[in-house]
Amino acid sequence: MDETVAEFIKRTILKIPMNELTTILKAWDFLSENQLQTVNFRQRKESVVQHLIRLCEEKRASLNDAALLDIICEDVDLFDMKQFKNSFKKILQRALKNVTVSFRETEENAVWIRIAWGTQYTKPNQYKPTYVVYYSQTPYAFKSSSTLRRNTPLLGQALTIASKHHQIVKMDLRSRYLDSLKAIVFKQYNQTFETHNSTTPLQERSLGLDINMDSRIIHENIVEKERVQRITQETFGDYSQPQLEFAQYKLETKFKSDLNGSILAEREEPLRCLIKFSSPHLLEALKSLAPAGIADAPLSPLLTCIPNKRKNYFKIRDK
Repeated sequence: MDETVAEFIKRTILKIPMNELTTILKAWDFLSENQLQTVNFRQRKESVVQHLIRLCEEKRASLNDAALLDIICEDVDLFDMKQFKNSFKKILQRALKNVTVSFRETEENAVWIRIAWGTQYTKPNQYKPTYVVYYSQTPYAFKSSSTLRRNTPLLGQALTIASKHHQIVKMDLRSRYLDSLKAIVFKQYNQTFETHNSTTPLQERSLGLDINMDSRIIHENIVEKERVQRITQETFGDYSQPQLEFAQYKLETKFKSDLNGSILAEREEPLRCLIKFSSPHLLEALKSLAPAGIADAPLSPLLTCIPNKRKNYFKIRDK
């Protein structure tokens, strides 16, 4: 493939938002389905582009092929960041009049938004702004917890209209670490463990056992440790977890008793309970519980499902 064609294709692909890339490549119909399946679209965009260029070189893409890709990109309604900014700002200013909105574009088709809220009669409070990160052409935005509750519906409306989505998804997921939230929401984090190649067999590792201990007990401990390690790796994988600081569970249940006349059994209101797990790195802490002997393996699905369900707020009610 000619260097000019390769550069043309590269620049064209770089213009395409990541969440539209697969759709456009399939519409292009130059690379086969099998070839596209070899591409890891969860990598950084630069790595994805390099892989796609190699595939195009293998198929000897021509200038006509590159031109067709460019035409398809023009036909697709790609995200207009300038239009998004203007629309978002106008919606807030029409509703509140006194509001300051600032934008900063970053990599990965994201825009940071700073909003200083005022009212019809007061100037914007620059000391208590709301920060929002919106990823173009997705129904997801991440906002700081400083948003005044009364302004949350307006913020959601502005994002929905400006992004041209039917709705902005509300998720029960909170963390101070944007990269972890992004990894969970966009499923860049894979919770399923597939293979684990350890250079040191478990039998050769120090188990801290007394050398005079009965060999049958030693064997039993090794087998149990192997089981716990296997289950932990199947559940969490063998890599770093997204960083969350807590998980909260609200339980509502009716008291059940076979005894007649029980005060609690006659209670119409459900019993309510709130349980909160906190840690500077909660998922890593949960991952270490069973290997440390603090909890049995496997852990409850309510604890291990956090990344999969993309939430760390749970409400548990009677079925």
